[in-house]
Amino acid sequence: MSTAEQASAVPTLSAAEEHEMAEVIKTAQQNIGTLLIRARKSLGVRAAMIHPDLKPMAFSAMMLLSRCGAMHQVTLTAQLDTDKAVVSRLLKQLEELGLISRTPDPADGRAMIVALTQEAHERYEATQDSARQALFNRLSKWDLEEVRLFAQLLAHFNEDLD
Repeated sequence: MSTAEQASAVPTLSAAEEHEMAEVIKTAQQNIGTLLIRARKSLGVRAAMIHPDLKPMAFSAMMLLSRCGAMHQVTLTAQLDTDKAVVSRLLKQLEELGLISRTPDPADGRAMIVALTQEAHERYEATQDSARQALFNRLSKWDLEEVRLFAQLLAHFNEDLD
């Protein structure tokens, strides 16, 4: 779809509807901010379940490695959207804790492949089980159709972020 087609696909709003849309978006923005704050706190709690000194960003690295499998250190840096020195320090901590392994890429000895250890997988999955149960406890109070809609809307929102 061309840009012109996309622009024409957006419904035109009356002034009143545009004002209402702006107010609803403001409320959504505030709620997303609250969600992000709570998510960051949750990452800290889950990181501490693995090790008391583990930083939330290191836990995020574990989350990516668990979801995507072993990857080049440079890819992990890009996925975390942070500086390579920061990732290097995080990986050093994870390695010292026995949670990751770093091996040279056989195809390019300069590149490092990062992977979770078996212990890290198990410890990470334990935090996933706990988080999933907490989410279940919260959402199971909702109507099933509301939960389905919520999941669909989150997926739709996340698609638009890429």
